[in-house]
Amino acid sequence: MELETEKILEKIRSIRLEKEISLLSLANEVGISHSHLYYIESKRVIPSIDVFIKISKSLKTAPKDFFE
Repeated sequence: MELETEKILEKIRSIRLEKEISLLSLANEVGISHSHLYYIESKRVIPSIDVFIKISKSLKTAPKDFFE
């Protein structure tokens, strides 16, 4: 996995924790299982663009902010 991809996935977890949103709560809002979100955050799975955008919206964070 590319280093840039790993940083984006780490940022998903970081923002979720910063906003004090549980894994289960975010997964439900996005419409994926909590285990799928766990695999995304633990860098085992790369989310589809659709799932990434839903995560971004649910975290109220612009997609571009994950690339900074």
